[in-house]
Amino acid sequence: MRKRTLGDITLDTIIYVSLFLMAVSTLLPFLNVLSKAVSEEWAVVAGKVGLFPVGFQLETMKFVVTSGQFIRSFLVSVGVTVGGTLLSILLTAVTAYPLSKRHLPGISTIMLLFVFTMLFNGGIIPNYLLIRQLGLINSLWSLVLPALISVFNLLVIKSYYESLPDSLEESAKMDGARNFTVLFRIILPLCGPVIATISLFYAVYYWNDFFNPMLYINSPQLKPLQLYLRDIVMDANSVTAGMNRSADDLMNISPEGVRAATVIASTIPILLVYPYLQKHFIKGVLIGSVKG
Repeated sequence: MRKRTLGDITLDTIIYVSLFLMAVSTLLPFLNVLSKAVSEEWAVVAGKVGLFPVGFQLETMKFVVTSGQFIRSFLVSVGVTVGGTLLSILLTAVTAYPLSKRHLPGISTIMLLFVFTMLFNGGIIPNYLLIRQLGLINSLWSLVLPALISVFNLLVIKSYYESLPDSLEESAKMDGARNFTVLFRIILPLCGPVIATISLFYAVYYWNDFFNPMLYINSPQLKPLQLYLRDIVMDANSVTAGMNRSADDLMNISPEGVRAATVIASTIPILLVYPYLQKHFIKGVLIGSVKG
């Protein structure tokens, strides 16, 4: 093993310091929003809040999370995220399995068609017309169906399948197992890391999506959390005025504080998922990207 020189140590120090500063810089906006969410109303209005709270109160957070519209939007987002992620990971895993077989007739053409859809699409207006023609306007299916399969995620799972030894399938088929049995009983149980990683990708997408709801959802009862958050950010005054709260409650709550509290409340749920999937995250991506 080569002995580390002063130049190596200096380079490593520069890299670690740079990464640390980049990590800190990404946390600064979040800390500012968090501080506004728990700071006193007068400090938020006066612009006195920086990275640390001025005073401390949880009334703004309580005001936001107990709102009827927030609760409805939260439940809608949870339903879309859970249902969409389950359907997406199932269809992606099943679709990637035959595409991982190099002997499949026309595999090159089929893969070209998949990659083409990743690079090009019809655009906003054709997509909207399609959703309207299918009768999915103001339907939660309009938030799930357009994103059921991501070609990027499909390619990651496909590469992971290809990294598994062929002898697993051969031995199973010698015992009379069919393709679906091989996939669900042998292949998928070995794909925990990549399934966890792709599930996280899908869950983050469904949870954070606001553009599709903005196009396809008009009913307040079906607004997901991110669309509600957009309404808060665009015009917190009108939204808080429509929350059916007492004048005393509204007097002690600033629109800027409501924005910050809504951002924090909508971010926390997806952040809680990361610790449970973190150990699979890097392993799933790296193993799925290299064969052998």
